[in-house]
Amino acid sequence: MKITGKEIIALGFKSAKWFPEAIAHINDNALSKDEMIVYLEQFKVETIGLLENPADFKINIKAENELEEINVNSVTKSMEVLMKTPTIVDGAIMPDACPTGASGTIPVGGIVVAKNAIHPGMHSADICCSVMLTDFGDTNPKAVLDAAHSITHFGPGGRDRNTQFRFPADLLAEIEANPFLNNQKCISAARSHLGTQGDGNHFLFVGKSKKTGNTMLITHHGSRGFGANLYSRGMKIAEQFRKELSPKTLKQNAWIPFDTEEGKNYWEALQIIRKWTKKNHEVLHDATLQKLGIQQENRFWNEHNFVFKDGDLFYHAKGATPLDAKFMPDITGPRLIPLNMAEPVLIVEGNTTENNLGFAPHGAGRNVSRTQHRKSKTGTNEEIFATETKGLDIRFFSNEIDITELPTAYKNAATVRNQMDEFGLGEVIDEVLPFGCIMAGNWQKNAPWRNKRRQDKKK
Repeated sequence: MKITGKEIIALGFKSAKWFPEAIAHINDNALSKDEMIVYLEQFKVETIGLLENPADFKINIKAENELEEINVNSVTKSMEVLMKTPTIVDGAIMPDACPTGASGTIPVGGIVVAKNAIHPGMHSADICCSVMLTDFGDTNPKAVLDAAHSITHFGPGGRDRNTQFRFPADLLAEIEANPFLNNQKCISAARSHLGTQGDGNHFLFVGKSKKTGNTMLITHHGSRGFGANLYSRGMKIAEQFRKELSPKTLKQNAWIPFDTEEGKNYWEALQIIRKWTKKNHEVLHDATLQKLGIQQENRFWNEHNFVFKDGDLFYHAKGATPLDAKFMPDITGPRLIPLNMAEPVLIVEGNTTENNLGFAPHGAGRNVSRTQHRKSKTGTNEEIFATETKGLDIRFFSNEIDITELPTAYKNAATVRNQMDEFGLGEVIDEVLPFGCIMAGNWQKNAPWRNKRRQDKKK
């Protein structure tokens, strides 16, 4: 009698990729039931429980008022739960840390080190969120901001065919060769989202170097829909492994074992996303230079939301700036830490210590959610905007003010800088003093679907 997958499942096995091979072997060799059971022993997987003693993590943050105390306690408790994940060996939290998601979810400003495992939930959908600086020399900062404003693209969706940037053929070939990325949805997003910045806290900042007086353009964004598609597929694969290997692990902390075909392909997909995101910065900077007819004097960049590999250890930085050069193979200069639109962007260098694990903060972070901040403000949006952006050229691409991106929505910048010094999280070697900034703004206020709803109500 020919056996099928039903007989194997009846023996306590879950359907898996090895089923067809095993079924063929059993039938081709006419194994008896006892022989079949012995043969199938090799496919048994011992599930992995949570760590009885959570892995240690370093705390590079301290509360200086009641609001910060609530934030720090929440972040710490979430990390304590997360560090029970069986792949985890080390971790740290930075001064800009703030909670996101349910308990056990990596916080913004968190670093988690896993052995031979990639956790998609620990880099989230905004893979390779990063910052790039181009030195425009003695160019007028308003000219740079105006030129960049005419070129950049904020908000949902991508560019239409008439305004798309030319897509690099070599990058397209890499995308098509990777099983995680070679689908029409990914490729379409990669093409149309090139040269776009999205929404939220992403920005285009222009200012002057405190040291040289040169005008600097800095962009901040991630991998847009291209990266979000990879994240979605990665989470599905990680969940399959979680159910098989460690069902007690929280779903948001599921992982893809690196020593599997899926793990190798996912790692390569992350590197392709990284290349795309760097190119996304470059096309905006280069087009601005071209419009002004000038040459760059310097350029450097760093991601602060990514997975970095060192041997068999995978450093998941959910909003943390890599200081150690081993994390960035193409490093060409110091690192960038933006705080808020009214504060300088910090240019930093630093050494790896036991406390910082080779990282610095990635920004100022938040003590309260956007909703809480919005409710805490009094006055009109215009009044709040005028007060918080006085003396600066602040623009919202949608022409709608988003008060949740104004300076008071973020942690106190001086507190973050002081704690960087206290905990040895990088040395400030220069600052880009603010002139102006462009952000998406509240694009949802006049989004097409909202306008349609308003029109329908009037009928």
